[in-house]
Amino acid sequence: MIANPYIVATNLVRIFRSEDVETFALQGLDLTVQHGEMVALIGPSGAGKSTFLNLLSALDRPDAGTLFVGDIDVVAATDRQRAEYRRSHVGFLWQQTTRNIIPGLTARENVALPALLAGVSPLAAYAGADELLDAVEMADHRHRDPLRMSGGQQQRIAIATALGCKPPLLLADEPTGEVDWASAERILALLQKLRRDYALTIVLVTHDSRVADVADRTIAIRDGRTSSERGQDDVETVVVDAAGRLQLPGELRQRIGLTARATVALMDGGIMVRPWSADVSPRTDGENS
Repeated sequence: MIANPYIVATNLVRIFRSEDVETFALQGLDLTVQHGEMVALIGPSGAGKSTFLNLLSALDRPDAGTLFVGDIDVVAATDRQRAEYRRSHVGFLWQQTTRNIIPGLTARENVALPALLAGVSPLAAYAGADELLDAVEMADHRHRDPLRMSGGQQQRIAIATALGCKPPLLLADEPTGEVDWASAERILALLQKLRRDYALTIVLVTHDSRVADVADRTIAIRDGRTSSERGQDDVETVVVDAAGRLQLPGELRQRIGLTARATVALMDGGIMVRPWSADVSPRTDGENS
């Protein structure tokens, strides 16, 4: 458990309903993030990664569970409080850079727009935009149309726009998904620099293991639950949620022939999990495997 975590998600459930069909996007997800961390969320398509980002950005509400960001109760907040949270507390970086960019506006105007909409004076908003454009190494392109730039340049403008109100939390959904790896490396290095310079907490979704390797922690989500974590020490740990559930990696289950049922028994220093068999009873405490 992380001491004094900044983001605390507990038993989050999100169900999407279509006519008589219910799809569980999240099935009791538990997750914590420390202030200033860069965390990568990985997992197969449909695992619930983007759903969690939408809850974390207050673009959607869960059907059950709690979610705190700092001292903000994102779930219980009123619509007005959630709008203020989205405006001032969180920046969202979409995979499609054009979703962060308004056509017809220059790079400088795009970056200044979030602050202007938040009621910041034009003088301060444009001064902040100039600072951010310098921070993403795009100051020389401030008067250009971003849609006429390269993919990597557009993504840097998109990052600056997401930070237009200087939020403490940046969420990124596949931030390198539409650029080549050389551009992706520059974007990741830039995110690390911005994290240090602006005291950002960054949560990103990716399918690319190279991107995940840059993060402080990689959290795997499977079937709507937190499955495992891996830190910079490259040690993978299985996550036990608030209900005591855990997900064993598929490779391990396959190696020992574990399918639908298992036996569990105490042993010295831990718990032993074995494939269930009608002919085999669980071993007792202290017996060797």
